[in-house]
Amino acid sequence: MRNRVVAAVGSAVFFVLAPGIVAGLLPWLITGWVFEPVWPPLRVLGWVVLVPSVAVLVAAFIRFVVEGIGTPAPIAPPRNLVVGGLYRYVRNPMYLCVLGAIVGQALVFGQPWVFLYAAAVSGAFFAMVHWHEEPSLARNFGSQYETYRDAVPGWLPRLKPWQPPSAPS
Repeated sequence: MRNRVVAAVGSAVFFVLAPGIVAGLLPWLITGWVFEPVWPPLRVLGWVVLVPSVAVLVAAFIRFVVEGIGTPAPIAPPRNLVVGGLYRYVRNPMYLCVLGAIVGQALVFGQPWVFLYAAAVSGAFFAMVHWHEEPSLARNFGSQYETYRDAVPGWLPRLKPWQPPSAPS
């Protein structure tokens, strides 16, 4: 129980510091919370992308606490490989949700600069995953991660959830 409480606190702090800044503070600084004129259906689409992105992001953070007994933060990684919930469809739901939140805000605020920011963030995310996360997960979880990586796409979700192989009896 204590480990999950520590993981929950760590995840909450990381949530504020990482996606809170990347998908919250920085888009706010770019937009200044100024709503530019935009075709109303685009603004609605922005909300349709933004709200679920934040909800799914929260669910992914919770998954790290419950299943991983750790945090998404590199300094306090999970003890267990997180492969349940949304991770059965795509390996990087957090990054996709942060990008969804940024793009949603670009549409809501009608601010093209936020789209450019989203493009820069997506490049940084791809580099982080490719050069840091994937090698680290391969080192820490070995064949378990290799099996998962081979079955679940990194960026475009599968249509049907992946079923992990059952453990031998």
